[in-house]
Amino acid sequence: MGLIAIGAGLAVLTGAGAGIGIGIATSKAADAIARQPEAKGDINKALLLGCALAEATAIYGFVIAILIILFLK
Repeated sequence: MGLIAIGAGLAVLTGAGAGIGIGIATSKAADAIARQPEAKGDINKALLLGCALAEATAIYGFVIAILIILFLK
């Protein structure tokens, strides 16, 4: 059971990477909007798409962790 918990914990760590990535992307988008306010719409579209993809990796990691816990007892 100990190795299962370690595996599930490692799978959930994808959330940390997604959080860091989203934070960096948001920071860069704010800088870009400050430099070119007229491109705000295009920057926001790219930011939202990138954040959605980054968040999807965190959700996949969470689902894998749940599957590890439930099916590898």
